[in-house]
Amino acid sequence: MPAIAIIGGQWGDEGKGKIVDFLAEKASMVVRYSGGNNAGHTVINQYGQFGLHLIPSGIFNPGVTCVIGNGVVVDPAVLIKELDLLHGRGVDTSHLVVSNRAHLIMPYHILLDGLEEEAKGRAALGTTKMGVGPAFVDKMARLGIRVGDLLDKAAFRSRLSHVLPHKNALITLVHGKPAVSLEEIFDAYCKYGERLAPHIADTDVLLEKTLGSGKLVLLEGAQGTLLDIDFGTYPYVTSGSAVVGGACTGFGISPRRIQHIIAVFKCYPTRVGGGPMPTEIKDDIGSLIRERGHEYGTTTGRARRCGWFDAVAARYTVRVNGLTDAAITRLDIFDTLETIKISTAYTVDGKRLENFPASIDVLQRCQPVYEELPGWRTPTHDIRRFEDLPPPAQAYVRRIEQLIACPVSLASVGPRREQTIWLNAIV
Repeated sequence: MPAIAIIGGQWGDEGKGKIVDFLAEKASMVVRYSGGNNAGHTVINQYGQFGLHLIPSGIFNPGVTCVIGNGVVVDPAVLIKELDLLHGRGVDTSHLVVSNRAHLIMPYHILLDGLEEEAKGRAALGTTKMGVGPAFVDKMARLGIRVGDLLDKAAFRSRLSHVLPHKNALITLVHGKPAVSLEEIFDAYCKYGERLAPHIADTDVLLEKTLGSGKLVLLEGAQGTLLDIDFGTYPYVTSGSAVVGGACTGFGISPRRIQHIIAVFKCYPTRVGGGPMPTEIKDDIGSLIRERGHEYGTTTGRARRCGWFDAVAARYTVRVNGLTDAAITRLDIFDTLETIKISTAYTVDGKRLENFPASIDVLQRCQPVYEELPGWRTPTHDIRRFEDLPPPAQAYVRRIEQLIACPVSLASVGPRREQTIWLNAIV
């Protein structure tokens, strides 16, 4: 059976973890292929509520091999903490595999992330300061250290000895801070390597074996298309590839193996940190949505900015990813609203704009053109069939489907696995 990719359709936090957890019941492998522990996926199931930052959301299914792919940058301390948390709550983690090609987040990455953000002052991008960006910089500059390096202490020490003088020069000469210790890093990361050794493997071999046996593989993205390093609202973006192409480079899978490309859209987009968001709601309704949806970052705890559904941005997501399906989440958050808005176009300097602009300067001047739909003013969280939703809720989903020219195959009316409604069967 070919693979299914699940990606974020907006600025992240759309509910990808919940959709992956739902689909993982029928999968043999779930792969996280991009980002780092700056991403957070909330999952609620029979084990309780979890905020996962590195481990794929399929970990709760014992028969599923869960893979952290080479496109992920891994903070081993965070990964071990996450493993311990899951194990302590009765979740089997023996089926987790980490690519030996994945790059490591090192202590100097975290330090430099904070120092660089501080140095930017008011121009700071609002990063999580977890070292993700600097780790990707080193990967591209060929100064990175990979997970597989931890399995050979002599090679690891040699690599660290080569890289660290470059980093300490930045830390001491540019930022005026004390140098970091080679011995302390070496000792700590050797211990991490010993702990993680049973999980480290050449994952492309596992992938070929799984696909060759006709089993389902889920590819779990991080963040969202509008945060992609190439296609997002640059420079207010993440450091990795959040579009579907990142699955191919972040795990080593052929595009021909991917049968379905599903983007998850929240019925109200949210954004954390800086950057333009044309449909942001800055009045009491925005605050109501934030509180009803508990819109605070899984990773940082920061309040998320909330907006009306942006069909212009969603059409862009459909186009750059070649979507086959969409999933709409958090419909239940709109249960109390009298009216609901959808942005169908923008105006910029008096001119109508139908397509999402590449220029951040243009996007900052965009004013949304809204279409207003009636709300449904009735609870939906117990509904399990699309035809049983209130007619205005059905009309809202169908209108999104029309505006983005992509079938909506899944809808969600709550955070739990069972609060998911099929419109079109995929698996």
